[in-house]
Amino acid sequence: MPRRKRNAGSSSDGTEDSDFSTDLEHTDSSESDGTSRPSARVTRSSARLSQSSQDSSPVRNLQSFGTEEPAYSTRRVTRSQQQPTPVTPKKYPLRQTRSSGSETEQVVDFSDRGHLTGKHERHFSISGCPLYHNLSADECKAPTERQLRYKEKVAELRKKRNSGLSKEQKEKYMEHRQTYGNTREPLLENLTSEYDLDLFRRAQARASEDLEKLRLQGQITEGSNMIKTIAFGRYELDTWYHSPYPEEYARLGRLYMCEFCLKYMKSQTILRRHMAKCVWKHPPGDEIYRKGSISVFEVDGKKNKIYCQNLCLLAKLFLDHKTLYYDVEPFLFYVMTEADNTGCHLIGYFSKEKNSFLNYNVSCILTMPQYMRQGYGKMLIDFSYLLSKVEEKVGSPERPLSDLGLISYRSYWKEVLLRYLHNFQGKEISIKEISQETAVNPVDIVSTLQALQMLKYWKGKHLVLKRQDLIDEWIAKEAKRSNSNKTMDPSCLKWTPPKGT
Repeated sequence: MPRRKRNAGSSSDGTEDSDFSTDLEHTDSSESDGTSRPSARVTRSSARLSQSSQDSSPVRNLQSFGTEEPAYSTRRVTRSQQQPTPVTPKKYPLRQTRSSGSETEQVVDFSDRGHLTGKHERHFSISGCPLYHNLSADECKAPTERQLRYKEKVAELRKKRNSGLSKEQKEKYMEHRQTYGNTREPLLENLTSEYDLDLFRRAQARASEDLEKLRLQGQITEGSNMIKTIAFGRYELDTWYHSPYPEEYARLGRLYMCEFCLKYMKSQTILRRHMAKCVWKHPPGDEIYRKGSISVFEVDGKKNKIYCQNLCLLAKLFLDHKTLYYDVEPFLFYVMTEADNTGCHLIGYFSKEKNSFLNYNVSCILTMPQYMRQGYGKMLIDFSYLLSKVEEKVGSPERPLSDLGLISYRSYWKEVLLRYLHNFQGKEISIKEISQETAVNPVDIVSTLQALQMLKYWKGKHLVLKRQDLIDEWIAKEAKRSNSNKTMDPSCLKWTPPKGT
């Protein structure tokens, strides 16, 4: 299911404050064991800070504090706004355990001035509070002597790097690369300082250790797809199935995609740079349908191979039975979009073979998760049968259908048959006539009639029962959604069948 649109201004949800309460509880529990010095220090600190408190109302639980904190984090504070704004001290519950076993709460007041890093004027969580760490805001801004000494030490270590590689070293590196290619890591000695190389090795070891922990916990299995989410336009989508993206992308856990050209990237920074240069605002190919903000583009897999391959890889994240990824040349792709002032946003698509021996009018169909349960799936199905009517053919989707696809098609076939029976005035009806008028395969018509219990065998003949209760129910649903624009208008289609089909 689609996730909620991400808010760039959102911040901590109170988790760190919860950890703070746990740490204080651990400290207080040590007091009951006989150590009184930490208790005295906390008491002096709280007494000193309580003098600057302007509000003495206690905060009784972590839930009230957790709901109070976002009031600070959701607004953006500038320096010009800080001076006239009165400072309201923040209060954190401090739980103390007496020797008798009863618990009491003591309120410790903290101002939100300053930040532990010295880079910000205010803090919004206990972890960034200078007073909690027994420091002042001015002390955090100025680097300590230890930090200065460490910075000088690092500068000296980085000066020891060799000026360049010798001819022998270059030959050694080239030989290693030609021998092993991408199966081994390149030689890294003398490329940078020993200090930076050591940092890189430690980071590698830490990353491999974290991956091992995830594998042991069962969150990652060998050879499985680790893409859990994709950033797609305004949405962050959870994936459902494995998709054969290149290994260097599949192991990242999250992919960033351009919603117009469908190029996939490794990071938000790369996506941002790409979006600044990307000139695509709609799918490639010919726009063959437009009504309001809804458009459908016909994309040839042979002419726009990369786009169609990326579209198939994206679809596999949400389809279980899809097997086509790279061999897209024999197919046509019909991409439905919704237009606004930023471009044409992908709603869904279906593909069909240019020359289908079994008259399949759909090979693969997908509605993007953020547009599901809004009627767009039926619009795609209706459009596929609209093309079959223009071609004067009877169509059917390629099997096997996915679970959601089967539900959508059965609902569409039911609606088509009830509409036909409602408008039918004769006494004898033919399955072949229904098929020719609706472009639905006779096999699909019979299976739908059986599912609706409208097909009976009596005295050697098959009879179609016109169940008025089902027709009345369909009419009532149609009346409720009469104002909806989720229908395809044949007059808005500007299309001629491609040659060879």
